[in-house]
Amino acid sequence: MASVGSELAAYVKPTRYLDSDHPNVIAFAHDSSDVHRGNRDRAVALYYAVRDGIRYDPYHIQLSPDAMRASAVLDRGCGFCVAKAVLLAAGARALGIPSRLGFADVRNHLTTPRLRRIIKTDIFQFHGYTDLHLDGQWVKATPAFNASLCERFDVDPLQFDGTRDALLQQADRQGSRYMEYLADRGTYADLPLEALRHVFEEAYPGMLSPEGIEASVTFEDDAASQGDPS
Repeated sequence: MASVGSELAAYVKPTRYLDSDHPNVIAFAHDSSDVHRGNRDRAVALYYAVRDGIRYDPYHIQLSPDAMRASAVLDRGCGFCVAKAVLLAAGARALGIPSRLGFADVRNHLTTPRLRRIIKTDIFQFHGYTDLHLDGQWVKATPAFNASLCERFDVDPLQFDGTRDALLQQADRQGSRYMEYLADRGTYADLPLEALRHVFEEAYPGMLSPEGIEASVTFEDDAASQGDPS
């Protein structure tokens, strides 16, 4: 594992939520990439492992400290954008690659009737991505939407090559508007869970209601039946 300068030291250490020292996170990170490759190639391989190996699902968000640890996200096998960014950042640190979490407010024009009914807006606050330090620069990577979900929405999966920012797509395959970035919330060495939870409780109380959504319903299934909001 290559050493990093003092200015990057905070971005390779395990934290409360980026538990990169957890055995399962270490195994996942190492299994996803060739140990003999360079950091950029390993980061790209890890990105795809998180993007497609962890199903995107905003219907069963858990914002407890235990649930938001990278090891817990890995164990569940699904999560929303922030949870998947946490896992990618922790996996990168397990490989010795400096990483941090970034957040932005976005407008999403492509969602399901059920999710629109729950959150009552097309603005998603605290959208999460991962910032990776590769070849001397920070590069943004958004592992949120798995390839099979993108097919349901007729959107090309987001590609990442480790040299350029990979933010959410601007349009679907038909040219219709998809995502817009509205505001930057900055980057963090660890998950600012209290701030995130406060925003979600204020903006999206329906997403965190005790009743929740029945466990059998997934976002990907809803994407396959756009006309049914029940």
